[in-house]
Amino acid sequence: MRKIILSSALLASVLLSAQIDFSSTRFGATAGATYSRVSNAHNPSGARVSFYGGGLAMIPVDNNDQFYIQPQIEYLGAGESGKDKDFKGRDGYDAIYANNYLSVPVYFKGYFSEAESEFFAMAGPRFSFLIDQKVTDAPTNKPFYGLDELPEYPGVNGKATSFNFGLAFGLGFSFKRQLELTARYDLGVTNTYKNLMNEPGTDANIAKKKSEQILSLGLSYIFQ
Repeated sequence: MRKIILSSALLASVLLSAQIDFSSTRFGATAGATYSRVSNAHNPSGARVSFYGGGLAMIPVDNNDQFYIQPQIEYLGAGESGKDKDFKGRDGYDAIYANNYLSVPVYFKGYFSEAESEFFAMAGPRFSFLIDQKVTDAPTNKPFYGLDELPEYPGVNGKATSFNFGLAFGLGFSFKRQLELTARYDLGVTNTYKNLMNEPGTDANIAKKKSEQILSLGLSYIFQ
């Protein structure tokens, strides 16, 4: 909670000190692929491949067409799978733990120069609200799961937390400030599966925080 408050306060101070020009705001659409994992969670544990898509706004914060506040609203597919190479062919390898969010990242974005086609970097907080959680092909031997089970999937951990806070970072290239390719990394700060921390067992990872990390690669189109 302290990290959330500090990040929000930092964002507020940036917004208050910036020379924001809402009249010059540009809008766009964004979409891409995601590659996500949740640390210290299910066993076996592997990556899930999904996608994101939504809209964005670019709000200038200087007079040089170089720095922006860029809020986005997205459908974001995350979570994990059971595809650990050491468990191939075993119970749980084909499991999918899909956490699907309505996600709102707020980036501070800076182009490396005032050139029309240029690299850029961005960073900021991400606020994600769980839309649904879908579990398929869960293992039957309950290697370690939470005590609060999903009724439709006996033996499977309880729901992911309804709100997830993370820190988002991105690097990309803009072609004429209109078509942009962006690689992003999102580090989860909040605990994705609180119930799993109470599972009795001998595995030391059970008591550790379950942090959701997401790598993504996508395209954005900025309307004129």
